[in-house]
Amino acid sequence: MTAFERYGKLRIEGQRLVGEDGRNVRLFGMSTHGLAWYPQYVCEETFRALRDSWNVNCIRLALYTHEYHGYCTDGDKQELKTLVCKGIDMAVSLGMYAIIDWHVLGEQTPLTYADEAVCFFEEISGKYPGCPNLLYEICNEPNRNAGWDEIKKYASRVIPVIRKNSPEAIVIVGTPNWSQRCDLALEDPLSFDGLLYSFHFYAASHLDKERALLERCLKAGLPVMVSECSLTEASGHGELDLESSESWFSLLDEYNISYMTWSLSASKESSSVFCSGCKKLSGWEDEDLKPTGLWFRNRFRSEKN
Repeated sequence: MTAFERYGKLRIEGQRLVGEDGRNVRLFGMSTHGLAWYPQYVCEETFRALRDSWNVNCIRLALYTHEYHGYCTDGDKQELKTLVCKGIDMAVSLGMYAIIDWHVLGEQTPLTYADEAVCFFEEISGKYPGCPNLLYEICNEPNRNAGWDEIKKYASRVIPVIRKNSPEAIVIVGTPNWSQRCDLALEDPLSFDGLLYSFHFYAASHLDKERALLERCLKAGLPVMVSECSLTEASGHGELDLESSESWFSLLDEYNISYMTWSLSASKESSSVFCSGCKKLSGWEDEDLKPTGLWFRNRFRSEKN
């Protein structure tokens, strides 16, 4: 039985993510790296292997908007949209869930490309109206001077566009400081239903202070999803901090928080799961995986799907 066959259409009930029958649901899986940079992993072979061998139930499709070949800069918009749709179609066909990640990063504030975001989400939600497998992450990591007021202004433009075609779609909203200030959403939430606020952590950089902030929000009942995390430094490089990682995942386990890990690639980053020379799209052996890949593979296999 696939995850979608088990849970069906998802909804937010208070703080909880639940399935059609009201049971708690935990989404867990891999985020792609930039789709323009590592398109080869958006294929049935890889998604099926992640589902069947790694026990993953969700794929996050990271569409960079600003960086090299970004959707809103010098990227091929049609080619990137085709890749996003390919990923959605494959996840649906395999009974998995998919997150479309509008990967705000270099532009800092989501308002920079708000017009493009409105057009993109209107087109995608129109192509997949009411799709129960699909979640919309509308701004990955607002950062530096991008404040919560700007994010709220942006979200108030984009969410109605999505909800016009998918009235009950779950929307994931990024928070300031690279999606680490979910406390600001707790103090001043958006007025829409069906939202998850994102929190990101990289275990070697984000320690007790960040965990305490997240725990405070969870205790207060804020609906949160960790839509990106890894075991490394925030840069994606550096050594793994396994002690901090265990502390993070103990907290997520306590509150049954969904999480997506970074990244489904063979990049030079220590946060990528495959060794740099690995060309395989499935059938990965231990020697094909970086320590991050081994840790997350074992973590996924321990989850109850």
